[in-house]
Amino acid sequence: MRAKIFLFLLLNSFSPIFAQRYKVLEGEIENLKNIKAYQVEFNYENLEVHGFESEEAFLKEKMEKRKANPEKAENFRRDWFLNREKYYHPAFINYFNTYFKKGECKIVDDSPYLMRVNLTWIYPGYAIEPSKLSATIEFVDSLNSKKLLVIHFEKVIGFEKNAVVVVNEHERVIGAFEKLAKNLAVQLKRFHL
Repeated sequence: MRAKIFLFLLLNSFSPIFAQRYKVLEGEIENLKNIKAYQVEFNYENLEVHGFESEEAFLKEKMEKRKANPEKAENFRRDWFLNREKYYHPAFINYFNTYFKKGECKIVDDSPYLMRVNLTWIYPGYAIEPSKLSATIEFVDSLNSKKLLVIHFEKVIGFEKNAVVVVNEHERVIGAFEKLAKNLAVQLKRFHL
């Protein structure tokens, strides 16, 4: 009997760790119930990088570490921005669309409904440690300029890749975008059965 109680307490003590951290800031998830398609837009305007005063301070330090090779330093800065459209956005869209296997809900190129993903915080990860990110996602009926839902996901821990050490930083960040898409899709799927 003691063993069962101990096991119960042990398992319940870890449940908050695995809980999805999200908060509805405005509207209700139910407002999206009959919407089958969204166009998506990503916004990095107020992005904070973990441990740095600003995104620019992060980039400055990373470039300083590579100052012996100016080309490598400049490539890091260029890639930090290019990887968004090259890797992160497609990863988010693909994971979201794949999650809805029957096409109940999709991200498409043209829809009157907008999903605006506002990235607010990122931890790019390190070596084998996964990336994490926070985002506030707004759902807007573009025809009426009406916000249907604003939901915030806090410090989403990215999927870990199978490699022992992830050499390219963007691969860790891809995992965080995929996990954000999954966490969002899980909430929406409840209303798209």
